[in-house]
Amino acid sequence: MTEDAATGAVTAVTDGPVLEITIDRPKANALDAAASRELSRLFAAFRDDGDLRVAILTGAGDRFFCAGWDLNAAAGGEEFEADYGEGGFGGFGELPGLLKPVICAVNGMAIGGGFEIVLAADLVVAADHARFWLPEASLGLVPDAASIRLPRILPPVLANEVLYAGRRLDASEALLLGMVNFLTDTADLMKEARSLAIQVAEAAPLSVAAASEIRDRTAHLSLPEAFKLLRSGELDAYEAMLASADAAEGPKAFTEGRAPRWQGS
Repeated sequence: MTEDAATGAVTAVTDGPVLEITIDRPKANALDAAASRELSRLFAAFRDDGDLRVAILTGAGDRFFCAGWDLNAAAGGEEFEADYGEGGFGGFGELPGLLKPVICAVNGMAIGGGFEIVLAADLVVAADHARFWLPEASLGLVPDAASIRLPRILPPVLANEVLYAGRRLDASEALLLGMVNFLTDTADLMKEARSLAIQVAEAAPLSVAAASEIRDRTAHLSLPEAFKLLRSGELDAYEAMLASADAAEGPKAFTEGRAPRWQGS
């Protein structure tokens, strides 16, 4: 692995096509605005690096994935709507043009903004002791990103209970509700996350980008509207995939019984 950054709050290493980012802010891996801006910088660099295919985000230790907004920073005068960077709180949930998958490896409690980070991920691997909780309403705040994303994942009444009453979800519940891809022992968490990342990285990068673009651009549309957009020629990543050498390489490699050699073009 190659170390890319070490700020004392966030560390990043690359391992081939995979970028691994770790939030390391004792005691609870809570983020202030500066740490979130650093995450935004790292995820923007990941977006723009043609050699990187997948990112894994996790927390240091085995108790907290991320406890959300650092309330010590809040007590020191940092505003709730501070500048969290181009990607929003946590670095990637609002990052323009990010068509590469982010995997959250949830090593412990995901609280408040930490839970919102998990909701923004493309794939989630969780330790079997992980917990998910939104305490904002009890603090006079609102989990704004979760208020958008959670009702799209959970049944409305359950989403409301989590948002309004702070219902806590354990790892098993999160798995059953479709918020987590799979659970694992704490000791195997990063091994399993890396294995999943490699599976994704072995797919054609333009195909992954096209699928991500289609998902994002059609999420609010009816089926007829979605298919109209799909055939309109206005989806850049989709059109690039259709016209790519990789679109010919995949079927050719399959018929020849060999692994495809993706060019990303």
